[in-house]
Amino acid sequence: MSDVALLVIDVQESFRHRPFWSEADVPLFTERLQALIDGAAARRIPVLQVFHVAETGPFAVESGHVRTLEPIVIAPAAMFHKRRHSALVDTGLAGWLTQRGIRRLIVSGIRTEQCCETTTRHASDSGWQVDYVTEATLTFAMTHPDGRSFSPDDIKARTELVLVDRFARIATVSQALAGRDLPVAA
Repeated sequence: MSDVALLVIDVQESFRHRPFWSEADVPLFTERLQALIDGAAARRIPVLQVFHVAETGPFAVESGHVRTLEPIVIAPAAMFHKRRHSALVDTGLAGWLTQRGIRRLIVSGIRTEQCCETTTRHASDSGWQVDYVTEATLTFAMTHPDGRSFSPDDIKARTELVLVDRFARIATVSQALAGRDLPVAA
């Protein structure tokens, strides 16, 4: 069995019902994420799906939106529900990983700078090696309280800056699937 697992975090229809949703980057994101999912499955790397849930709104299970974002096709080895930013808080995921001897996590999902980054930091601090696959994450433009606007590309660059060599190895889909032996260009 593999000592690697792929985390697919919050890739759910709930986000289409948020005011900040934009389709602009979705085609490339879904293409890269599907390649990562398919590549992991082909290598017998367990694919783990994590959904964010809430009591009300589009993240409530009853809303019908807590389901895989279309057009992603995924057959997860296990599924977890979370109520916090980190997928490792009160979900059972950490125990699942530990029981199976998982030592390295590949992180993907929605939103780059929130649940994906938070899970990456938590996982690294908990002792897992992490490959952060930015091209298989999605985020949306944000406005700073001082009025400055940040594009998804700005946010992704900032996330890579704060994670690289501290909490994660920044990797492409191909690099993450190749494993830790393949060097990553700076």
